[in-house]
Amino acid sequence: MGSHVRLLIGEPGPGLAPATEAAEQVKRFVTEFDATLSRFKPESELWALNDDPRERIPASELLRDAVKAGLRAAERSGGLVDPTLVEEIESAGYVASRVGASSAPLGAALAEAPPRRPAGPNPEARWRSFDVDDTAGTISRPPGVRFDTGGAGKGLAADMIAAHLRGYSRFVVDCGGDIRIGGIEALVQPYEVFVEHPLTGERAYVLRLGTGAVATSGLNVRIWRDADGNYSHHLLDPSTGEPAWTGLIGATALGDTAVEAETLAKAALLSGPQGGCSILAECGGLLVHDSGRIESVGPISAQPAPRGEP
Repeated sequence: MGSHVRLLIGEPGPGLAPATEAAEQVKRFVTEFDATLSRFKPESELWALNDDPRERIPASELLRDAVKAGLRAAERSGGLVDPTLVEEIESAGYVASRVGASSAPLGAALAEAPPRRPAGPNPEARWRSFDVDDTAGTISRPPGVRFDTGGAGKGLAADMIAAHLRGYSRFVVDCGGDIRIGGIEALVQPYEVFVEHPLTGERAYVLRLGTGAVATSGLNVRIWRDADGNYSHHLLDPSTGEPAWTGLIGATALGDTAVEAETLAKAALLSGPQGGCSILAECGGLLVHDSGRIESVGPISAQPAPRGEP
């Protein structure tokens, strides 16, 4: 799904497999997850769903769960995190996975970007046309309306892996920047999670978390030149279908689950400085403005990272 997965696993609880064996189990799960839900692979079940001319399609439990996660993200964000922008993201040039591809410089892209404005939902709200029936094992939608598991899919993977590891003393699951933390020992000795500055690439802030989730959404990870020579990125304004330039270049959000944190981070960035503050006010987070200034919002325990950290 265009991301890397990292694991840190502590000691097993009674009856659980050693951490190395648990890691191998997770690796097999991630491989299956990617094979089922990647929009980049013609053999994936997600690709088959998007290509199927029928209105109601039989779907595996994993695909149904992924679609439900995407629909919850859309509902929670008022349509800002829209999983039906497949045609738009491909038109912007994001057709294949960009793992290993170099990103264009964010500073240069900001200099040429259009006037800043908050993103808005697509008035058609195509995501509302999806219906998941777990009893029948089907997904329904108008033929031709395609779905992208995207960020919600990464968060779902992190949450599902965390559920598998909950009996271990401590663990971190990082799915492309969507992070879940847990375990009894982590409550006593929290992990340090560093937030990278999208302009400099340096560690800017450090969070200390013993449980829950944190996710960061930023423009710096995937920037490229489109067919017209303009800078594009993967965070679209659903109201226009174009890359969103909102006055923010990064947002980090806390949440109880990785799906929630991912949704809040992306919605905050798309909402711009004022809207982003409102979105992060309850759970807490960080906003990075176009100028590079970092703003702490809500109940978050974050400190500037020590200078010189790579």
